[in-house]
Amino acid sequence: MEPSMTQTPSRPGWLATAWYAIRPRTLPLSLSPVLAGSAVGWAQAGAPRPDITLVAALSAAAIQVGTNLQNDAADTLNATDQADRLGPVRVTERGWMTARQVLAAAYASFALAVLCGLYLVAIGGWPILAIGLVSVAAGYAYSAGPRPISRGPLGELFVILFFGVVPVGGMTYLYTGGVTAPALLLGAVVGLPAAAVLLVNNLRDRRNDARAGRRTLAILLGRDGSRRLFSGLLAGVAAGLLALGVLGAPWSGAVLGLVGLPLGVRIWRSLAEADSAAVYNACLGRTAGFQLALTLGAGLGLLLAGLWP
Repeated sequence: MEPSMTQTPSRPGWLATAWYAIRPRTLPLSLSPVLAGSAVGWAQAGAPRPDITLVAALSAAAIQVGTNLQNDAADTLNATDQADRLGPVRVTERGWMTARQVLAAAYASFALAVLCGLYLVAIGGWPILAIGLVSVAAGYAYSAGPRPISRGPLGELFVILFFGVVPVGGMTYLYTGGVTAPALLLGAVVGLPAAAVLLVNNLRDRRNDARAGRRTLAILLGRDGSRRLFSGLLAGVAAGLLALGVLGAPWSGAVLGLVGLPLGVRIWRSLAEADSAAVYNACLGRTAGFQLALTLGAGLGLLLAGLWP
């Protein structure tokens, strides 16, 4: 578990510093759509491709880590992260690593993602090349460039696309050589709880973010509006899974993802009482867990319905 800003006053060892910098608790956000897309591809193609899944998972995790590292450095350089930060520690703000060191690590992580992507491009051709380049560019643009995505109200939409629709569609293409509308719908379903993670994160940080000139959706909607949006994202998950359920095998199996919905409802209720960084941080981790639970349930259901109808 990541410490709060007041729990770790001095720099830990390099391994612990790297652990805080890469934010491993966020990795399920990038791995979940890889798993979902692999389940779709396996169910439709009739055979697993562990090589595709493992390489894609490594590439997705590398993009996630690179995005996290760049965000760490950028939010210190633009004075968004300061000593009164409510969330887990950021190594650049703490002075544990310089911005230059963190950015170099981010670029190395993006390079690893591209290297892994070459294997996938050899299998899937130019569509996978396009997806990979756009994904890396989006990871970079999240905190960098003249208009960083993280500073505006489109972050949640960005997350639904790049932590849901795009990777699930890409994985399906790698397995089957095509993409169907139901696969993209499942991608959107997987992306919705990832967007909820960002929403909770920005809801926690809305005061400091506003002071730094950000205009995130949580700032624009306020606490009550953000909580209503969270409930809307949960409703979207349920509606998407139920829509898949009426399409016949293997898509009908995706309704098994509904087993994770009670967890999402409990998180929504917790947000109504959230009055401290600790509560928001707990909701953050549980929302990532909700996405993983929904993905595993939907993926298992797809395999059961597709391979053993």
